[in-house]
Amino acid sequence: MAKLALSDEILMQIEKPARYIGNELNSIVKDKNTIDIRVAMVFPDVYDIGMSHLGIQILYDMFNRREDTWCERVYSPWPDLHAIMKEKKIPLFGLESQEPIKNFDFIAMTLQYEMCYTNVLQILDLAQTPLLASERGEDDPIVIGGGPCTYNPEPIADFFDFFYIGEGETQYDALFDMYKQMKNDGASRKEILHAIAKIEGMYVPSLYEVSYKEDGTIAAFTPKYEDIPKTIKKQIVMDLTTSVYPEKPIVPFIKVTQDRVVLEIQRGCIRGCRFCQAGMIYRPNREKDVERLKDLAYKMLKSTGHEEISLSSLSSSDYSQLEELVTFLIDEFHGKGVNISLPSLRIDAFSLDVMGKVQDIKKSSLTFAPEAGSQRLRDVINKGLTKEVILNGAGQAFEGGWNKVKLYFMLGLPTETEEDMKAIPELANDIAALYYETVPKEQRNGKCQITISTSFFVPKPFTPFQWAGMQTPDEYLRRAKIVNDTVKAQLNHKSIRYNWHEADVTVLEGVLARGDRRLSKAILYVYEHGGFFDAWSEFFDYSKWIEAFEACGIDTDFYTMRNRPDDEIFPWDFIDAGVTKEFMLREWHNAQNEKVTPNCRMRCSGCGAKQFNGGVCFEGQN
Repeated sequence: MAKLALSDEILMQIEKPARYIGNELNSIVKDKNTIDIRVAMVFPDVYDIGMSHLGIQILYDMFNRREDTWCERVYSPWPDLHAIMKEKKIPLFGLESQEPIKNFDFIAMTLQYEMCYTNVLQILDLAQTPLLASERGEDDPIVIGGGPCTYNPEPIADFFDFFYIGEGETQYDALFDMYKQMKNDGASRKEILHAIAKIEGMYVPSLYEVSYKEDGTIAAFTPKYEDIPKTIKKQIVMDLTTSVYPEKPIVPFIKVTQDRVVLEIQRGCIRGCRFCQAGMIYRPNREKDVERLKDLAYKMLKSTGHEEISLSSLSSSDYSQLEELVTFLIDEFHGKGVNISLPSLRIDAFSLDVMGKVQDIKKSSLTFAPEAGSQRLRDVINKGLTKEVILNGAGQAFEGGWNKVKLYFMLGLPTETEEDMKAIPELANDIAALYYETVPKEQRNGKCQITISTSFFVPKPFTPFQWAGMQTPDEYLRRAKIVNDTVKAQLNHKSIRYNWHEADVTVLEGVLARGDRRLSKAILYVYEHGGFFDAWSEFFDYSKWIEAFEACGIDTDFYTMRNRPDDEIFPWDFIDAGVTKEFMLREWHNAQNEKVTPNCRMRCSGCGAKQFNGGVCFEGQN
């Protein structure tokens, strides 16, 4: 084992020192003298969260299969260690070698959530690497951004040397091969970045210029050189069955968010919910063959000793081989003390039968995500779920022995009225009433428990709702109060609990999701004034952000409050995400007309994503 970067004295002073010592089961240690490329794979949040992220596990496994490359993991030090590292000038280190990542070739960060942007700067700061890409020299690592937030990389463009747009399985080998060759040839940092910009899917912000109109909107986005592309095309892997997947995932020393084997059964989604970014940017829908999944389940359980296996997908019920896979998992593993977790299932007879076999019904709750309380608003957002389907599913669940139901909704959706808000508790009341009407007293597992949770709507890039405006924090809270007051007025209010999200965090998320390059100075200001771990409510300080926007002359209402005209150029329009702007605009107008669009299996609506699969999305469909 490498000599630890932190002394015993420091480890004794901090919470959960096992976050920083490495050497976990299945982690990979190489002889640094036999490799050419060193990569720090960073998740800009605490170890407990980052260790559960599937994307990093896939890339860690893929990079380390190369004999010339050593990929190590890095997570955000918790504030207790952060303070010590700053005071004692201890450079941030890779877990595997315990060596400073400022000496690596690449610092590659996955960007999963906008509220982690200040942690990006924490990583660079503790790594003793210049925060601004323009200030990095020949000896500094090249800083890469990847993940869903790169579908609008502009607010953080100043901090990254380049962004990889899309799925990592496709282009990294070409990138590393080219980098290794150019490095051996003595190429400069500038020359290497220019060459990277020519690789499909790579975006080097310093090689592009943005001009603005008088009203602050974008006038043009242009490359500085003729030999780099005007648009960046997202990269996706079409054959999930044969693509790389970790058969020996790393097993953490401490409890993390998801302590289990994760089987990714498919990518993409056929549903087309108009608020959902993941459902759009991960199109087209691609499945992994069931025989491959069976093989992976055996290998991953054996190599980790985990006692739970979970299916990963945006909508598991849409996986065409689900019944065969779930039956296999139950038959093979459930009797051997392995728990089977099945998230993202539609509540129907098959799902309830399966969940009854793999869950303790008395302890577990069922989850529905109607997203909107009224049918009118569910049609606006294209959520293919009727009240009849919801009540039917709940009724079957109650008959099967469940008495706990979680319901997820959004407040502030486009066209929302007070009637739509009140429909949320009214739906919960109808579900509770169904329990007391259909389940005889002697068969009940106690009272029915309905938990309503509402988040506040954020119009994300590459969704049909990217033209929509948001509300102020006070307005979001006013809407939550309407829901809360309506809960109290329901006949079955004692069976209903209501939770709602923080409104100020939502508005800030909207600013960061929809912003342009002018925001980077505010993000930098917040970090320099002590702000990071904004994704954690105990550390989030909205006043710091208000102060930053004022100091930097940024009007946040410009990014959040206004509805966009149809022809506005968005900060992310230079990215080709496969789904066309024309399709999303058509869906935006369909939403305003309360018109439902069928899912992709029912009918192709011409979103553009089938360009990745030779003009076909599903077998037999053109």
